[in-house]
Amino acid sequence: MHSFIITALRIGIVGAIAAGLFGQIVVIPTTAADEVELFPPYAPLAVPYATAAIIGVACVQVVLLAAWMLLAMVQRDAIFSSRAFRWVDAIIGATLLATLVAAGVAGHLAVAEIPSPDDGMAVVGALGAATACVGVGASFAMVVVILRSLLRKATEMKTEIAGVI
Repeated sequence: MHSFIITALRIGIVGAIAAGLFGQIVVIPTTAADEVELFPPYAPLAVPYATAAIIGVACVQVVLLAAWMLLAMVQRDAIFSSRAFRWVDAIIGATLLATLVAAGVAGHLAVAEIPSPDDGMAVVGALGAATACVGVGASFAMVVVILRSLLRKATEMKTEIAGVI
């Protein structure tokens, strides 16, 4: 992979992690507090949902960190090694955790009596978004599992070829 592409990807990863930290520290807590101020019946839900959002962003940051490490391995031409599987497994684990958190939120939104100032449409929209996150997360995890098996096969082939040479 060209070093310019690796550098551009690393800049994007740093920007995304920084934006995630800003969201975890400032945006999510402030938005939760503002919603409670506008509609006080949301008060008991603010901390659990803000925590779920912060965990979701943290999972994305773990995926980005693993991508950084995999990029470093590509740059060193060491991607076809057993160490790469640890980072791919970290991506799969973080994705599954985020998917489970989204599933928990979707389940709660589906069965709980949540007050709403807009005839329940805000809850329906949030339920739709959480359900979409579950679908996207599960799909992404499946794709990464498939790619992991391809990496394993490529690693085995490289080891076999190195043994012949």
